[in-house]
Amino acid sequence: MHTLTFIRDNARWLAAGALLTFLSSFGQTFFISIFAGEIREGFDLSHGQWGGIYSLGTTVSAILMVWAGGLTDIFRVRAIGAIILAILALACVAMALNPVWWLLPLVIFALRFTGQGMSSHISTVAMARWFIAARGRALSISKLGFSLGEAVLPILFVTLMLVMDWHLLWLIAAAIALIGAPILFLLLRQERAPQSHAQSGQSMGMEARHWTRNQTFRHWLFWFMVPALLGPAAFNTTFFFHQVHIAEVKSLSHVELVAMFPIYTAVSIAAMMLSGWALDKVGTARLIPWMQLPMVAAFILFAYANGTWGMLAGFLFLGVNTGFNNTLPAAFWAEFYGTRHIGAIKAMAAAVMVLGSAIGPGISGVAIDLGAGIEMQFLWIAFFFVISTVLMVIGVGRAKGLLPGAS
Repeated sequence: MHTLTFIRDNARWLAAGALLTFLSSFGQTFFISIFAGEIREGFDLSHGQWGGIYSLGTTVSAILMVWAGGLTDIFRVRAIGAIILAILALACVAMALNPVWWLLPLVIFALRFTGQGMSSHISTVAMARWFIAARGRALSISKLGFSLGEAVLPILFVTLMLVMDWHLLWLIAAAIALIGAPILFLLLRQERAPQSHAQSGQSMGMEARHWTRNQTFRHWLFWFMVPALLGPAAFNTTFFFHQVHIAEVKSLSHVELVAMFPIYTAVSIAAMMLSGWALDKVGTARLIPWMQLPMVAAFILFAYANGTWGMLAGFLFLGVNTGFNNTLPAAFWAEFYGTRHIGAIKAMAAAVMVLGSAIGPGISGVAIDLGAGIEMQFLWIAFFFVISTVLMVIGVGRAKGLLPGAS
């Protein structure tokens, strides 16, 4: 089916997915970290203390995701999605009105769980379940909402912060999230029901069966994939979490750094659309082992960049991986483990990624406080992605022979 025809015939469901990923921005690190300087100054926090608070809230979010993510196998997207968006709006209000530092872990937990965790998870599971032959295109189109948020919101809110109090900006974010709830409900008036769809359009995983979450957890391939799940979440989060500090180290203004985000996002969109098309054509198994090689190049460039052009080159490679990472892992779980229990399985994978996003800022923040420069950290991060790539090549290479139809 031609892409434009596909979008036209499935517009309401694709738009619902994109809306959820866009509104997840308010719980994503790239948005929260815009206010890192103001939060640290307002509550008198060091890099390590702020990173520790962020890690604590995010870790609790990851733990809860293991259970809550499985609700997508039971409830309709329009119901659970609208509830999550309403809670996300309340979390934004809490950030705006919070007067004391010891409530920050709870506020961060609420933002991360509803935004980065559940909003993204609901969208991804819906696309993976509702679409089979065009799963790659559906995932890539729905992720455009995230890309739009990543491109527009940082530079918009950083600019607004020059003329408005940062607390008021969080109230604006709350209003936007709240408006999204009824819009989602309207888009999904004729929602594809997960249960009925599951009965008529299931796709099976390895060994021609549907894997449960417990079976997936005990399977060796899952553990080969864990570093690849942790890595982008941990170190993309680390990079954007410390964006204010990185700008200082690289002798750039904060506005100059965030002005590169739209270029990074444009590259990620192109890579995302390309990977969505490619995985529909050749399958996940041939693509996913190599998806993190651009991260190696990105963090080496970030380590040695001396000015705008070096940082921009790093953003280009970071964008390529971000685009791949938005489609390939979600398709991987459906292709290798089947779709009957995809909500619960994807929730477990999402919990690993959320845990990674908790670990990265905390460790990096403490390392900065102890004198380990962010540029040296970038070199160790690049080495980590070399290791994760080797593990994926071995694990996926062995497992692809177990897929239905494998010769």
